[in-house]
This record gives sequence, structure tokens and C-alpha cells, in this order.
Amino acid sequence: MRLITYKNTNNENKAGLLVNDDNQIISLEENGLPNDMNEIIKLGESGLDKINDINHYKVKSIETNLVKIVAPIPRPTRNIMCVGKNYHDHAAEFHNSGFDSSGKQAVASFPVIFTKATTSVIGTEDDIILANDYTNTTDYEGELGLILGSGGKNIQSDDAYGKVFGYTVINDVSARQIQRQHEQWFIGKSPDTYCPMGPVIVTADEIDDVTKLKIETRVNGETRQSSYIRNLIFDIPNLISTISKTMTFETADIIATGTPAGVGIGSNPPVYLKSGDKIEVEIEKIGILRNKIA
Repeated sequence: MRLITYKNTNNENKAGLLVNDDNQIISLEENGLPNDMNEIIKLGESGLDKINDINHYKVKSIETNLVKIVAPIPRPTRNIMCVGKNYHDHAAEFHNSGFDSSGKQAVASFPVIFTKATTSVIGTEDDIILANDYTNTTDYEGELGLILGSGGKNIQSDDAYGKVFGYTVINDVSARQIQRQHEQWFIGKSPDTYCPMGPVIVTADEIDDVTKLKIETRVNGETRQSSYIRNLIFDIPNLISTISKTMTFETADIIATGTPAGVGIGSNPPVYLKSGDKIEVEIEKIGILRNKIA
């Protein structure tokens, strides 16, 4: 199933189910479910069963082009957890760029974890506001996002996929000079509008093997990043298991799993995003996240 959040005619956020090749939306609230995606996820299997039942009946739907689709979780309950240097080729380009303050090794021995503020989240077709980076060194990072269903502590790798509610697309937009000058990543990763997400959450049951999916980032139509999820250094079970050894996951937590090579600072000299640039991050079977630099 493909779940979204959209704004209705009263400018209210509502949870919906995409149907008919994503051309129509069924309101979940009008069919007895919560109107907030965090609350939908908390329902677990019973919620998914009810949504599946709704999908099999002819119920009232809305044309997609009549509403505005926003981030599937417009305001996460906690910071988005992110993984740095999690593709070999990107680890090398980042380490060689002069912006890597995370350690002496290009490839870390353990996952590099940081977070992005919840206030950085925007949806597809929303503008990334360049003025929020006073250093004018904004860069893109296309990533697979995990939406966790049930939380937990000390999750075993063998149980990790069972904790995944669904998948989305994330652009881990980064202010590189701010990231470097603070010698940590949180501030440079968290400017307002610097976490585009969406356009949908695809429930985990829809994807047989997420590692086979291709991820691609395009800037103004030019392909800059292209890889497969199977190329992650620390795979999804490893990430979930590692993080949960010290902290408890909560329902609807979000993990951005890392980006492949091809970011702007990988060029010599670096190529930063500028006003008017259009960025597309596409993951097959999930969708295309589109944003413009303003």
C-alpha cells in the first residue's frame, strides 16, 4: 500500500491511501482511521488490515491533482536518525573532500550516526530555502528512508526487518561548510527545509527485497548519483540492531540509511546547489522526490 499525507481544502493535513496508479486518494479519516500518519503507524497490523479492507471496497476518493501532497510524516515525533558514509564510494569521496571531521578512516568500523531536526522536514515539490545556509555551500544526498513500526531495545538483526513499517525517499540536504566548521553534523544537516521526504510511504509488504532497489539523484536532469541499496556498508538489519543496543526505538521513528557517491563536494572544485536548481531523488518502486532550490 502507498500512504501519503495531503492538505485538504481547509489546509489541514490528512492521511490518505493512494489508489488507481496514484491518481486518486482515499481519505483514511473518512473511513474510521486517524488523520495523522504517526497515529496510523501506531495501529500496527490491525491498522494495515483495515486499510487493506478499505482498498477492496469502492469508497469515495479524491483526485490527486486537486490536493497538495506534503511529507508523509510532516512532523516526526523525534529527530530523523541518519547514517553517514554508508556506501564505499561515497565514504571515499567524502573523506577526500576535506569536509570529513568524523574520523581518520574513510570507511568507519561502526555506523556513523547523527540526526536531523524535525523542523527540517518538507514534502515533495516544496522549496529548499538556500538562505537558511549562510555559507552558501548546500549539497544534496539521496537516501532510502526507513519508517519503523514497532519500537524496541536490543533488537536482533534477524528481527530487524519485522520492525520496518515502510519505506520512503529522503534527501539529506546539507550545508557543508556549517557541517565542517562545527566539527559535527547536526547543525549543518538541520536548517529549515533541509530534509525533503516523500512523496509516499510504501508499506514493507509491498517490497520483496529492498536491497535490489535502485536509487538515483538528478540535478537539473543530470544524473549525479546512481547505486543500489545492496551497496550499503552497514545494511538495514545492522543499523537497526546497532542503534537499538543503546537507545529504545519508538513507533514511527525514521532512519535515513546513507547516500551513494556523486554529491557536490565529490567534485573538484565542489559543485554546490544554487537558486533555481531542481533536484529529483528516485528510488524504484517507491517514487520520485522533487524539490527546487529557492
